[in-house]
Amino acid sequence: MAPTTETLTAERILEATEEVLRRHGPAKATVVDVARALGVSHGSVYRHFRTKAALREAVTKRWLDRTAEKLAGIVTGEGDPETRLRAWLTALFEAKRHKAGDDPELFATYTVLTDELGGVVHEHVADLTGQLTEIIAAGAGSGAFSAPDPAAAARAVFQATGRFHDPGYAREWTTSAIEDDFAAVLNLLLHGLTTTP
Repeated sequence: MAPTTETLTAERILEATEEVLRRHGPAKATVVDVARALGVSHGSVYRHFRTKAALREAVTKRWLDRTAEKLAGIVTGEGDPETRLRAWLTALFEAKRHKAGDDPELFATYTVLTDELGGVVHEHVADLTGQLTEIIAAGAGSGAFSAPDPAAAARAVFQATGRFHDPGYAREWTTSAIEDDFAAVLNLLLHGLTTTP
């Protein structure tokens, strides 16, 4: 094990963990593999992450947070609520589709990890539906949307678009009809939100 000259940080450990997971998969990747990749002892890794489970949870949260951070800019960005809602849902679909298509091995690994780490996934979904709630509440406040309960509407929109962001549907994201299907669902949802009962 070659000594490292860089300071060992949680971020460096998470980067190395992601690479180890890509190479070995979640079943075979160990803390010793991560330490070896960093040129440190496994005890050094444990000083930052007390258990293997804590390390796996942190790397999964980091992966999910990348999507949420990209979307957060749309929530507070320019444009009317309808434009922002359309942009947010499109960006979510694109982010998930790129993760699945650009690095299928890592995507498969994270799918396994998210199945194991329900709490991290629930936090991620709560973050995303919170962002949707902000957009829908802004639309309701301006009169652009008819949504007496923006949080309930946000949960409904998130569930209705599940086919375009739930990893369970990843195989469908490369089909020829997926763009048309997404556009049809998006237009239907926006029509429902903008129609006064």
